[in-house]
Amino acid sequence: MKVTTKIENLKNYKKLLKLKNGIKSFFDAKGYLELELPVMSPVLIPESYIEIFKTQFIYFDQKQDFYLTSSPELFIKRLIAKGVKNCYYLGKAFRNSEPNSDRHSPEFMILEFYNVPADYRDVESTMLELFQHLSQILYKSNGFSYHGKKISVEKFERLSVTEAFDKYANIDEKTLLDENLFVAAAKDKGYVIKNSTYEDLFSQIYTQEIEPNLGVNGFPTVIYDYPIAFAPLCKPNPDGKTAQRFEIYISGVELGNCYNELTDWKILQKRFKKEAQLRKDKNMISHKIDYDFIEVMKKDLPPYSGIAVGVERLAMVFGDVDAIEKLQLITNSL
Repeated sequence: MKVTTKIENLKNYKKLLKLKNGIKSFFDAKGYLELELPVMSPVLIPESYIEIFKTQFIYFDQKQDFYLTSSPELFIKRLIAKGVKNCYYLGKAFRNSEPNSDRHSPEFMILEFYNVPADYRDVESTMLELFQHLSQILYKSNGFSYHGKKISVEKFERLSVTEAFDKYANIDEKTLLDENLFVAAAKDKGYVIKNSTYEDLFSQIYTQEIEPNLGVNGFPTVIYDYPIAFAPLCKPNPDGKTAQRFEIYISGVELGNCYNELTDWKILQKRFKKEAQLRKDKNMISHKIDYDFIEVMKKDLPPYSGIAVGVERLAMVFGDVDAIEKLQLITNSL
Protein backbone atom coordinates (compact mmCIF):
# COMPACT_ATOMS: atom_id res chain seq x y z
CA MET A 1 0.00 0.00 0.00
CA LYS A 2 1.36 3.41 -0.99
CA VAL A 3 0.31 6.85 0.27
CA THR A 4 0.32 9.48 -2.48
CA THR A 5 -0.26 13.23 -2.32
CA LYS A 6 -2.21 14.57 -5.32
CA ILE A 7 -2.48 18.34 -5.02
CA GLU A 8 -3.37 18.42 -8.73
CA ASN A 9 -6.80 17.12 -7.66
CA LEU A 10 -7.55 20.28 -5.66
CA LYS A 11 -10.10 21.61 -8.19
CA ASN A 12 -12.03 18.33 -8.17
CA TYR A 13 -11.73 18.03 -4.39
CA LYS A 14 -13.46 21.41 -4.07
CA LYS A 15 -16.33 19.99 -6.16
CA LEU A 16 -16.62 17.16 -3.63
CA LEU A 17 -16.73 19.67 -0.76
CA LYS A 18 -19.36 21.77 -2.54
CA LEU A 19 -21.52 18.71 -3.09
CA LYS A 20 -21.04 17.54 0.51
CA ASN A 21 -22.09 20.95 1.82
CA GLY A 22 -25.05 20.88 -0.58
CA ILE A 23 -26.20 17.55 0.85
CA LYS A 24 -25.98 18.92 4.37
CA SER A 25 -27.86 22.13 3.52
CA PHE A 26 -30.62 20.11 1.81
CA PHE A 27 -31.33 17.86 4.79
CA ASP A 28 -30.84 20.57 7.40
CA ALA A 29 -33.37 22.79 5.61
CA LYS A 30 -35.87 19.90 5.66
CA GLY A 31 -35.42 19.40 9.40
CA TYR A 32 -33.65 16.04 9.32
CA LEU A 33 -31.57 15.22 12.39
CA GLU A 34 -27.87 14.91 11.55
CA LEU A 35 -26.24 11.94 13.32
CA GLU A 36 -22.66 11.53 14.54
CA LEU A 37 -22.04 7.78 14.82
CA PRO A 38 -19.16 5.36 15.55
CA VAL A 39 -17.27 3.79 12.66
CA MET A 40 -16.26 0.78 14.79
CA SER A 41 -18.58 -1.73 16.39
CA PRO A 42 -18.11 -4.92 18.49
CA VAL A 43 -20.96 -6.57 16.51
CA LEU A 44 -22.29 -6.40 12.96
CA ILE A 45 -25.33 -7.39 10.94
CA PRO A 46 -24.35 -10.46 8.86
CA GLU A 47 -24.21 -9.75 5.13
CA SER A 48 -22.88 -12.43 2.79
CA TYR A 49 -22.24 -9.99 -0.08
CA ILE A 50 -20.10 -7.45 1.84
CA GLU A 51 -16.69 -8.23 3.36
CA ILE A 52 -15.54 -6.24 6.39
CA PHE A 53 -12.37 -4.97 8.09
CA LYS A 54 -11.47 -6.41 11.49
CA THR A 55 -9.36 -4.72 14.16
CA GLN A 56 -8.73 -5.13 17.90
CA PHE A 57 -8.78 -3.01 21.02
CA ILE A 58 -5.83 -3.84 23.33
CA TYR A 59 -5.28 -2.62 26.87
CA PHE A 60 -2.70 -4.69 28.78
CA ASP A 61 -4.23 -8.20 28.87
CA GLN A 62 -7.66 -7.00 27.81
CA LYS A 63 -8.49 -7.59 24.15
CA GLN A 64 -11.69 -7.11 22.18
CA ASP A 65 -12.41 -7.46 18.49
CA PHE A 66 -13.97 -4.51 16.68
CA TYR A 67 -15.14 -4.16 13.09
CA LEU A 68 -15.22 -1.14 10.81
CA THR A 69 -18.82 -0.53 9.81
CA SER A 70 -19.85 -0.99 6.19
CA SER A 71 -22.80 1.31 6.84
CA PRO A 72 -24.30 3.10 9.87
CA GLU A 73 -27.65 1.27 9.73
CA LEU A 74 -27.13 -0.90 12.84
CA PHE A 75 -26.86 2.31 14.88
CA ILE A 76 -29.52 4.38 13.09
CA LYS A 77 -32.22 1.72 13.39
CA ARG A 78 -31.68 1.58 17.15
CA LEU A 79 -32.37 5.32 17.25
CA ILE A 80 -35.48 4.97 15.10
CA ALA A 81 -36.72 2.30 17.52
CA LYS A 82 -36.30 4.90 20.29
CA GLY A 83 -38.45 7.43 18.46
CA VAL A 84 -36.06 9.33 16.15
CA LYS A 85 -37.82 10.35 12.93
CA ASN A 86 -36.26 11.71 9.71
CA CYS A 87 -32.48 11.61 10.08
CA TYR A 88 -29.22 11.36 8.14
CA TYR A 89 -25.57 10.36 8.51
CA LEU A 90 -22.78 11.81 6.38
CA GLY A 91 -19.45 10.17 7.17
CA LYS A 92 -17.05 7.28 6.60
CA ALA A 93 -17.83 3.63 5.83
CA PHE A 94 -15.55 0.71 4.94
CA ARG A 95 -15.81 -2.34 2.68
CA ASN A 96 -13.12 -4.96 2.19
CA SER A 97 -12.26 -7.30 -0.71
CA GLU A 98 -13.34 -4.85 -3.41
CA PRO A 99 -10.57 -3.82 -5.80
CA ASN A 100 -9.54 -0.19 -6.06
CA SER A 101 -11.06 1.12 -9.28
CA ASP A 102 -12.61 4.23 -10.80
CA ARG A 103 -15.78 3.54 -8.79
CA HIS A 104 -14.57 1.66 -5.70
CA SER A 105 -12.54 2.58 -2.64
CA PRO A 106 -12.30 0.50 0.57
CA GLU A 107 -12.77 3.68 2.62
CA PHE A 108 -15.48 6.02 1.39
CA MET A 109 -17.96 8.70 2.38
CA ILE A 110 -21.54 7.51 2.74
CA LEU A 111 -24.80 9.41 2.95
CA GLU A 112 -27.46 7.35 4.66
CA PHE A 113 -30.83 8.89 5.40
CA TYR A 114 -34.17 7.55 6.64
CA ASN A 115 -37.70 8.79 6.20
CA VAL A 116 -40.00 7.90 9.10
CA PRO A 117 -42.83 7.03 8.55
CA ALA A 118 -42.41 6.29 4.84
CA ASP A 119 -41.93 3.70 2.13
CA TYR A 120 -39.32 3.47 -0.62
CA ARG A 121 -41.34 5.58 -3.06
CA ASP A 122 -41.11 8.45 -0.56
CA VAL A 123 -37.33 8.04 -0.47
CA GLU A 124 -37.28 8.00 -4.27
CA SER A 125 -39.06 11.38 -4.27
CA THR A 126 -36.59 12.77 -1.73
CA MET A 127 -33.67 11.58 -3.87
CA LEU A 128 -35.08 13.34 -6.93
CA GLU A 129 -35.36 16.56 -4.90
CA LEU A 130 -31.77 16.09 -3.68
CA PHE A 131 -30.47 15.58 -7.23
CA GLN A 132 -32.26 18.73 -8.34
CA HIS A 133 -30.88 20.67 -5.36
CA LEU A 134 -27.31 19.57 -6.10
CA SER A 135 -27.64 20.29 -9.80
CA GLN A 136 -28.90 23.79 -9.02
CA ILE A 137 -25.99 24.41 -6.63
CA LEU A 138 -23.38 23.24 -9.14
CA TYR A 139 -24.93 24.37 -12.44
CA LYS A 140 -28.00 26.53 -11.65
CA SER A 141 -30.14 24.13 -13.70
CA ASN A 142 -31.77 20.70 -13.45
CA GLY A 143 -29.24 19.18 -15.82
CA PHE A 144 -25.54 18.62 -16.35
CA SER A 145 -23.10 16.71 -18.57
CA TYR A 146 -21.27 13.51 -17.66
CA HIS A 147 -18.78 11.99 -20.11
CA GLY A 148 -20.15 14.22 -22.85
CA LYS A 149 -23.78 13.17 -22.36
CA LYS A 150 -26.57 15.42 -21.11
CA ILE A 151 -28.28 14.24 -17.91
CA SER A 152 -31.61 15.73 -16.79
CA VAL A 153 -32.78 15.31 -13.20
CA GLU A 154 -36.30 16.54 -13.97
CA LYS A 155 -37.50 12.94 -13.49
CA PHE A 156 -36.38 9.33 -12.99
CA GLU A 157 -36.71 6.53 -15.52
CA ARG A 158 -38.15 3.42 -13.77
CA LEU A 159 -38.01 -0.32 -14.50
CA SER A 160 -38.13 -3.46 -12.38
CA VAL A 161 -35.27 -5.93 -12.07
CA THR A 162 -37.35 -8.57 -13.87
CA GLU A 163 -38.04 -6.13 -16.72
CA ALA A 164 -34.34 -5.26 -16.95
CA PHE A 165 -33.22 -8.91 -17.15
CA ASP A 166 -35.86 -9.63 -19.78
CA LYS A 167 -34.94 -6.56 -21.83
CA TYR A 168 -31.14 -6.60 -21.58
CA ALA A 169 -30.16 -10.21 -20.77
CA ASN A 170 -33.02 -12.14 -22.45
CA ILE A 171 -33.88 -13.86 -19.14
CA ASP A 172 -37.58 -13.90 -18.33
CA GLU A 173 -39.14 -13.48 -14.88
CA LYS A 174 -39.77 -17.20 -14.32
CA THR A 175 -36.13 -18.07 -15.08
CA LEU A 176 -34.75 -15.16 -13.05
CA LEU A 177 -36.62 -16.12 -9.88
CA ASP A 178 -35.92 -19.87 -10.07
CA GLU A 179 -32.36 -20.65 -8.95
CA ASN A 180 -32.03 -23.87 -10.99
CA LEU A 181 -33.43 -22.34 -14.17
CA PHE A 182 -31.26 -19.25 -13.72
CA VAL A 183 -28.04 -21.26 -13.27
CA ALA A 184 -28.90 -23.21 -16.43
CA ALA A 185 -29.51 -19.95 -18.33
CA ALA A 186 -26.17 -18.57 -17.11
CA LYS A 187 -24.44 -21.72 -18.34
CA ASP A 188 -26.08 -21.34 -21.75
CA LYS A 189 -24.76 -17.77 -21.86
CA GLY A 190 -21.21 -19.03 -21.29
CA TYR A 191 -20.78 -18.11 -17.64
CA VAL A 192 -18.71 -20.48 -15.50
CA ILE A 193 -21.13 -22.16 -13.11
CA LYS A 194 -18.68 -24.47 -11.32
CA ASN A 195 -18.34 -23.35 -7.68
CA SER A 196 -20.68 -20.43 -8.43
CA THR A 197 -23.86 -19.76 -6.49
CA TYR A 198 -27.08 -18.21 -7.76
CA GLU A 199 -25.98 -14.98 -6.08
CA ASP A 200 -22.56 -15.09 -7.80
CA LEU A 201 -24.06 -15.62 -11.26
CA PHE A 202 -26.78 -13.01 -10.74
CA SER A 203 -24.11 -10.46 -9.81
CA GLN A 204 -21.99 -11.32 -12.85
CA ILE A 205 -24.86 -11.01 -15.32
CA TYR A 206 -26.19 -7.91 -13.58
CA THR A 207 -22.79 -6.21 -13.70
CA GLN A 208 -21.97 -7.13 -17.29
CA GLU A 209 -25.36 -7.04 -19.03
CA ILE A 210 -27.71 -4.88 -16.96
CA GLU A 211 -25.73 -2.07 -15.29
CA PRO A 212 -24.23 -0.60 -18.50
CA ASN A 213 -27.79 0.06 -19.74
CA LEU A 214 -29.03 1.93 -16.66
CA GLY A 215 -29.24 5.72 -16.61
CA VAL A 216 -28.13 6.09 -20.23
CA ASN A 217 -31.31 7.57 -21.77
CA GLY A 218 -30.79 11.11 -20.51
CA PHE A 219 -32.33 10.55 -17.05
CA PRO A 220 -31.27 8.65 -13.90
CA THR A 221 -32.74 5.13 -13.75
CA VAL A 222 -34.48 3.68 -10.71
CA ILE A 223 -34.33 -0.14 -10.92
CA TYR A 224 -36.55 -1.77 -8.30
CA ASP A 225 -37.77 -4.99 -6.65
CA TYR A 226 -34.76 -7.29 -6.40
CA PRO A 227 -34.78 -11.04 -5.65
CA ILE A 228 -35.01 -11.59 -1.88
CA ALA A 229 -31.50 -13.11 -1.82
CA PHE A 230 -30.16 -9.58 -2.44
CA ALA A 231 -32.18 -7.83 0.25
CA PRO A 232 -31.84 -9.68 3.58
CA LEU A 233 -33.09 -6.72 5.68
CA CYS A 234 -35.76 -5.68 3.20
CA LYS A 235 -39.54 -6.03 3.32
CA PRO A 236 -40.71 -8.75 0.90
CA ASN A 237 -43.30 -8.24 -1.81
CA PRO A 238 -46.52 -10.32 -1.76
CA ASP A 239 -44.99 -12.69 -4.37
CA GLY A 240 -42.54 -13.92 -1.69
CA LYS A 241 -39.72 -13.89 -4.25
CA THR A 242 -38.85 -10.22 -4.65
CA ALA A 243 -38.23 -7.48 -2.11
CA GLN A 244 -39.02 -3.76 -1.96
CA ARG A 245 -35.59 -2.42 -2.85
CA PHE A 246 -34.36 -0.01 -5.51
CA GLU A 247 -31.05 1.36 -6.79
CA ILE A 248 -30.37 4.58 -8.71
CA TYR A 249 -28.02 4.77 -11.71
CA ILE A 250 -26.60 7.48 -13.93
CA SER A 251 -24.61 6.40 -17.00
CA GLY A 252 -24.17 2.90 -15.61
CA VAL A 253 -22.86 4.16 -12.25
CA GLU A 254 -24.77 2.96 -9.17
CA LEU A 255 -25.33 5.89 -6.81
CA GLY A 256 -27.77 4.71 -4.15
CA ASN A 257 -29.36 1.62 -2.63
CA CYS A 258 -32.76 1.87 -0.90
CA TYR A 259 -35.33 -0.48 0.58
CA ASN A 260 -38.40 -0.69 2.75
CA GLU A 261 -37.11 -1.85 6.09
CA LEU A 262 -38.10 -5.30 7.28
CA THR A 263 -39.63 -4.95 10.75
CA ASP A 264 -40.77 -8.56 11.27
CA TRP A 265 -38.18 -9.82 13.77
CA LYS A 266 -38.94 -13.50 13.11
CA ILE A 267 -38.10 -13.17 9.40
CA LEU A 268 -35.05 -11.07 10.30
CA GLN A 269 -33.79 -13.77 12.66
CA LYS A 270 -34.08 -16.43 9.94
CA ARG A 271 -32.26 -14.22 7.45
CA PHE A 272 -29.50 -13.47 9.97
CA LYS A 273 -28.89 -17.19 10.39
CA LYS A 274 -28.87 -17.76 6.64
CA GLU A 275 -26.50 -14.85 5.97
CA ALA A 276 -24.18 -15.96 8.79
CA GLN A 277 -24.01 -19.46 7.30
CA LEU A 278 -23.31 -18.07 3.83
CA ARG A 279 -20.45 -15.99 5.24
CA LYS A 280 -19.03 -19.13 6.84
CA ASP A 281 -19.43 -21.15 3.64
CA LYS A 282 -17.58 -18.44 1.69
CA ASN A 283 -14.72 -18.32 4.26
CA MET A 284 -15.37 -14.64 4.88
CA ILE A 285 -13.96 -12.80 7.89
CA SER A 286 -15.79 -13.99 11.01
CA HIS A 287 -17.47 -11.40 13.21
CA LYS A 288 -19.82 -11.31 16.18
CA ILE A 289 -23.43 -11.01 15.07
CA ASP A 290 -25.61 -8.20 16.32
CA TYR A 291 -28.41 -10.34 17.76
CA ASP A 292 -29.44 -7.44 20.03
CA PHE A 293 -30.63 -5.87 16.80
CA ILE A 294 -33.34 -8.56 16.67
CA GLU A 295 -34.51 -7.47 20.13
CA VAL A 296 -34.70 -3.87 18.89
CA MET A 297 -36.86 -4.98 15.98
CA LYS A 298 -39.38 -6.56 18.38
CA LYS A 299 -40.60 -3.06 19.20
CA ASP A 300 -43.69 -1.62 17.50
CA LEU A 301 -41.90 0.29 14.74
CA PRO A 302 -43.53 2.58 12.17
CA PRO A 303 -43.00 1.76 8.48
CA TYR A 304 -39.77 3.41 7.40
CA SER A 305 -37.30 3.41 4.54
CA GLY A 306 -33.70 4.48 4.04
CA ILE A 307 -31.05 4.78 1.36
CA ALA A 308 -27.25 4.57 1.29
CA VAL A 309 -25.46 6.79 -1.24
CA GLY A 310 -21.79 6.76 -2.16
CA VAL A 311 -20.87 10.44 -1.93
CA GLU A 312 -17.63 10.22 -3.95
CA ARG A 313 -19.52 8.47 -6.75
CA LEU A 314 -22.16 11.17 -6.61
CA ALA A 315 -19.46 13.85 -6.84
CA MET A 316 -17.74 11.98 -9.66
CA VAL A 317 -20.93 11.96 -11.75
CA PHE A 318 -22.26 15.42 -10.87
CA GLY A 319 -18.76 16.90 -11.16
CA ASP A 320 -17.95 15.11 -14.45
CA VAL A 321 -14.81 13.53 -13.01
CA ASP A 322 -13.34 10.32 -14.45
CA ALA A 323 -12.60 8.47 -11.21
CA ILE A 324 -13.05 8.63 -7.44
CA GLU A 325 -9.27 8.89 -7.00
CA LYS A 326 -9.29 12.20 -8.89
CA LEU A 327 -11.42 13.71 -6.11
CA GLN A 328 -8.86 12.90 -3.40
CA LEU A 329 -5.89 14.93 -2.18
CA ILE A 330 -4.38 11.91 -0.40
CA THR A 331 -4.77 8.44 -1.88
CA ASN A 332 -3.94 4.93 -0.67
CA SER A 333 -3.20 2.56 -3.53
CA LEU A 334 -1.70 -0.88 -3.96
